[in-house]
Amino acid sequence: MLILITIAAFFSTLVGGIFALRLRDRLHLILGFSAGAIIAVAFFDLLPEALDLAGGAYSASTILAVTVVGFVAYLALDRMVLLHGHGQHHEGLSAQAGHSYRGIAGAGSLSFHSFLDGVGIGLAFQVSTAVGAVVAAAVLTHDFSDGINTVGMILKNGGERRRAFRWLLVDAMAPVLGVLSTLFFVLPPTQLGLLLALFAGFFLYVGASDLIPESYHAHPKHWTTILTIAGIATLYIIVKLASF
Repeated sequence: MLILITIAAFFSTLVGGIFALRLRDRLHLILGFSAGAIIAVAFFDLLPEALDLAGGAYSASTILAVTVVGFVAYLALDRMVLLHGHGQHHEGLSAQAGHSYRGIAGAGSLSFHSFLDGVGIGLAFQVSTAVGAVVAAAVLTHDFSDGINTVGMILKNGGERRRAFRWLLVDAMAPVLGVLSTLFFVLPPTQLGLLLALFAGFFLYVGASDLIPESYHAHPKHWTTILTIAGIATLYIIVKLASF
């Protein structure tokens, strides 16, 4: 099953990028649903599992503090490495070089994040098949949007379509490598619980600060809001069914 999910993660990213090259303006509904799914996985799956696994060694406040660390760490990555201040460029660089730098840095950071997504899937399967399947379902929807964002990051910063497609392939391979890396180590339950709490922070930031704003930017907010709520409800049902 893990092999099939790994293959699906590759193609989810790839298809998202191809859609971005062709039909980017029609993807806001998918992004809205993805945002709800990511947030729901953090609240309904990752955090409860983290509390169960690490609760014997750490207090609930400590475990939730790790979630906050994950949120803040991804915020720092997003603001300082992805360089979302699009109107700025670095001193000593021409405007064109500055745009190119932002495109490459952004696509590279997204690829690293996709690698962490793969690690998250692999670690979730170390908890149980049910937890792994739920996390994988959320990550697959996020990988789709990662493919979109990777292509968009290159194109909107002056890169050509060929370069965008090359970075898309890198991003598509990243979660595969992340999953494979977890085959070479096994974590004790308490450490695994803390890592799940950390990933919950990642997911909360990505959903609330990235996917939700991107989904309703310049689009009708009521439809994207409905799809976000639908994403939350769908993942809640999936988590409940998987727990039986």
